[in-house]
Amino acid sequence: MDDLRAPDARTRLLQAALRLVRVHGWTATSVDELCADAGVTKGSFFHHFKTKEALGVAAAAYWGETTAAMFAAAPFHAVEDPAARVLGYIDFRAALLGDDLAACSCFLGTLVQEIWATSPALRAACGAGIAGHAATLEADIVAAKAACAPDADWDVASLALFTQTVLQGAFVVAKAAGDVAVARGQVDHLRRYVAMLLGEKR
Repeated sequence: MDDLRAPDARTRLLQAALRLVRVHGWTATSVDELCADAGVTKGSFFHHFKTKEALGVAAAAYWGETTAAMFAAAPFHAVEDPAARVLGYIDFRAALLGDDLAACSCFLGTLVQEIWATSPALRAACGAGIAGHAATLEADIVAAKAACAPDADWDVASLALFTQTVLQGAFVVAKAAGDVAVARGQVDHLRRYVAMLLGEKR
């Protein structure tokens, strides 16, 4: 039988953080607003998290867990050709770019741009999450490089991280322009560049 229970208070607070911080930013999102969005009391907040920063660190981990499950279930993993899997990942990222900029942007990237100089704990959590996601691409890039560009001198780990650099930058420039189409254009360029590295005309 399916578990139909609503998320517990801690989970609701984490989900509230993911929603509100991507819209308003970290500093502008208060504990009171987090509690109101989650439907919990302030006492409940401090029962689960000693500080707002502690919530942020937990929210970064929660973002990683929930997005990892989504990406693990994505259809590009079933493709036999490794180069097509790498490009399929980029296509999947493009498909996630809906009309709501806040909803399609990355919690980690949004958070770290604001707090990188003021909260070492949050910066480390965001860095670990972004690098960890990039690392999930490496096996497919290794296989694609071996099959399509075995003599190329570019580094697999660096290319995996580069995909995240372009995606995070795409969110920033789209927010500056107020238009998600700007992000779609940057992801298209990323796809063409990676296809070129793999010697593919796609």
